[in-house]
Amino acid sequence: MKTVISTFSNRDQAEKAIEDLRQKGFDKDISILAQDEEKREKNQFTTMGDDNISDGTATGGILGGLAGLAVGAGALAIPGIGPLIAAGPIAGLLSGAATGGIAGGLVDYGIPQDRSKYYEDRVKEGRILASVKTDDNKINDAADTLRRHGAQDVEVH
Repeated sequence: MKTVISTFSNRDQAEKAIEDLRQKGFDKDISILAQDEEKREKNQFTTMGDDNISDGTATGGILGGLAGLAVGAGALAIPGIGPLIAAGPIAGLLSGAATGGIAGGLVDYGIPQDRSKYYEDRVKEGRILASVKTDDNKINDAADTLRRHGAQDVEVH
């Protein structure tokens, strides 16, 4: 299995890409990570499991349907980064790697350290991280789908 990872500058692009990936059968392999801007503005920090956004709505509607497009959604706070919305397989890794930040969770997910730090910085800037775990014969399809919907920083690890 390999991971196709990317970032989006806006929610609409990310939602369209995730929906397209789901229709192609990637359902349980999609992960989403983004800042929870509303909680950041209100200084409301929660931990994983305090909010259940698997019904498709993030707290305050931050990601709207985006989080509902992936499984295992939740909210968490990482020191030095703040409140995040995480969905999919990466959500569990981040909750266990809170002290290592996003980069630590991504390393556990199979992304090299230097690239993990790069993606952590993109999330800090407000970008939405999206990734898909897949086998070798579906890598190009996943990467092309993400790019077609405006993903940037698309890499395979």
